[in-house]
Amino acid sequence: MRLRCEVEVLSQLLPSCGLQGRGRAAQALVSLGRPPGGAGGGAGGGAGVYLMVCTARDRNGARYKVQHNVERLFTRFVEQGKATVRLREPAVDLRLSKANVSNLKTFLSALRLAHQGTDAALLPLSTLVPAKNSEVEKLKTKMIITSRRDYPLSKGFPYSLEHLQTSYCKLARVDTRVLSLRRLRRLDLSHNHIQQLPATLGDLVCLQELDLHDNHLESFSGALCCSGLQRSLQLLDLSQNRLRALPLEFCGLRALVTVKLDDNELERLPCRVGQLGRLRFLSAARNRLPFLPADFRRLCLENLDLFGNPFEQPNPLVPNIQLKIPLTLLECAARAAVNHRIPYGCHLLPSHLCEDLEVAKTCQCGSACLSSFIQITVTMNLHHVAHTVVLVDNMGGTEAPVLCYFCSLHCYSQFLDRHLQSNR
Repeated sequence: MRLRCEVEVLSQLLPSCGLQGRGRAAQALVSLGRPPGGAGGGAGGGAGVYLMVCTARDRNGARYKVQHNVERLFTRFVEQGKATVRLREPAVDLRLSKANVSNLKTFLSALRLAHQGTDAALLPLSTLVPAKNSEVEKLKTKMIITSRRDYPLSKGFPYSLEHLQTSYCKLARVDTRVLSLRRLRRLDLSHNHIQQLPATLGDLVCLQELDLHDNHLESFSGALCCSGLQRSLQLLDLSQNRLRALPLEFCGLRALVTVKLDDNELERLPCRVGQLGRLRFLSAARNRLPFLPADFRRLCLENLDLFGNPFEQPNPLVPNIQLKIPLTLLECAARAAVNHRIPYGCHLLPSHLCEDLEVAKTCQCGSACLSSFIQITVTMNLHHVAHTVVLVDNMGGTEAPVLCYFCSLHCYSQFLDRHLQSNR
C-alpha cells in the first residue's frame, strides 16, 4: 500500500532539549509492505512489515519496523489530510499532510492492523522498492498557459493544481478535464471565446476565484449560483462579456467579496443584491443600467464603480402606479407570508409562487408587496453604501437613481410630504 503526501520526520527528543523541529515537510511516497523476497521478517503475522518513507533526496527510503512499534496514531485532523504516526524505535514522529483523505484513512487502518500483528496475507502490502522520480517530485499546484500552442491537448492537467490560468487560448468552452481538478482554488479563463458555462463547474467546491474576463458569455447560469460555489467563491470577474442580466439566484453566492461586471450590456442588477453581505468591491462600469434596485441600499462596500451608465433622471412626482384595489387574494396571502415570515417552499406552494415571493418588494413602511405597488426612482448618494466611489459621470457626480416602492397611496403620500418639505 502506498500513499503520496508530504512528510516531516521529527525526533521526539527535541522538546526535551528545548529544541523544535524545522517545520519543513517534503513530498514523499510512504509505503507499507515487505522488502523484495520477504527479507527482514518471519513467516507469520506482520513481523516483516515495514513503513518506508521515500523522498526526492532519498529515493531508496528510510524503513521503520511496524509490528508493536507504533506508540500512537494522531488522527484528529484526518479529514484535512493530516495525521501523525508516533514510533517507539526510533523515537520519531512521522507527520503526514496534504494526503488524499480517503487514501489516508485506508492507509492508517492497514498500519494499525500491521502494528497489532495481523497476518500479512490479510493486509494490502506493497513490495518495498525505491520510488521513482515522478512519485516523489513536488506536486505542481500552479500552471499558467497564455497561448494556444502551449495548451495541453493529449496530456492531462496535474490533479494537484490549485491555480490554473488558461488565457488567450481561443477556448470556446470550459475543458472537461478542468472540472475534475477538485483542489482548484483559482481559475483564470480570461481572454477566450467561452459562450456558456457548464453546471458542473459548481462541483469545484474549493474554488475561491473565477476570472472570466473578456469572453463571449451571454448568461450566467442560475444552477451555478445554487451549487457549492455559494460557500467558496469570493471573487468573480465577468467583465467584458455580453451579459444583459444576472439571475435572481446570483444573490445566493453569499461568500462573494469582489464582483467585476464592467463592459457588459446589463440593463439591471439582481433585485436582491443586498443579500451579498460580504461584498466589499463592486464594479459595473459602462453597462446600460438606468437605475439601481431598491435592495442596493443594504450594501456596505469599500469600493464602488458605476461609471458610464445611462442613469435616468429621478422624478418622485411621476410614479409608476400598479395598485390593484381591492387587493387580490394572492396579494393578501403573499404579503402575509412575507410580513409574518411564514415558512414556505416548493413542497407547499407551486414553484412560480415561490419565485414571486422571492422577489417581493419592500415598502418604506417595511411591509411587503408583490404585484400591487407604486414605483418611483429617487436619488441616492453612493457614499451611503461605499467608502470609495468612482464618479458616475464626467461631471463629477456620485449620485445615482434607485428604485423605491410603496404598498399603498397612504405610504406614497407620506413620502411626498417629506420630500416636498425637504426641498423647500
